[in-house]
Amino acid sequence: MRHIILDTETTGLEWKKGNRVVEIGCVELIERRPTGRTFHKYLNPDREFEVGAQEVTGLTLEFLADKPRFAEIADEFLAFVDGAELVIHNAAFDMGFLESELSRLGDGYGPLRERVTVLDSLELARKRYPGQRNSLDALCRRLGVDNSHRQLHGALLDAQLLAEAWLALTSGQGEIGFAAAEPAAGTGASRFVVPAAASGPRPTVTVLAEEQALHDARVDAIRRKAGRCVWDVIDVAQPEVVAVTG
Repeated sequence: MRHIILDTETTGLEWKKGNRVVEIGCVELIERRPTGRTFHKYLNPDREFEVGAQEVTGLTLEFLADKPRFAEIADEFLAFVDGAELVIHNAAFDMGFLESELSRLGDGYGPLRERVTVLDSLELARKRYPGQRNSLDALCRRLGVDNSHRQLHGALLDAQLLAEAWLALTSGQGEIGFAAAEPAAGTGASRFVVPAAASGPRPTVTVLAEEQALHDARVDAIRRKAGRCVWDVIDVAQPEVVAVTG
């Protein structure tokens, strides 16, 4: 399954008032794993920002003056997202702007929804956490995604943060998969042994040397008090060793 995590920045809140897209950021995931492919463009909107919008993004018309118009990057953008499921936080907002931009190019481009499917992560978050704040910042705090470097709204940064938050929201952070597949040298990472009979996808688990020492001490305490420990009777006759990143 191919997902594109997408975010846009705009000159204002409503495309119906003639506001335009000034930035697009996309992150590609395949089978819920980041591929490293991204799409990121700043765009010249050929119009002023609405009051307040410029402060949100930190973008200026002077900075955007030499950037391409949407028409110049439309083919590249459509090729990147074509056939994917878009994951967007408050999808109605971004999709409204993107459909508006495409409609300016004529009938040859057609609606974006005919090329992609759309998943609204805001709706998903509201179902999971009813009655709570579910902005991207709120989700990051709730799900343990580090967004301390997010001082302003930026399409690519927000797409990257949303990718982590959405993966954590839908399957737990154990399957996020942004960590390296092999332990880095000198990290003090240990190895985790699981029974060969275990089935299904396994998360990448970080077990540092100091954490292993604390675990061993706890197991020893249980063993002394109870005379035995469940870890002593697990069948590991045919273990499969899974490397754990540190």
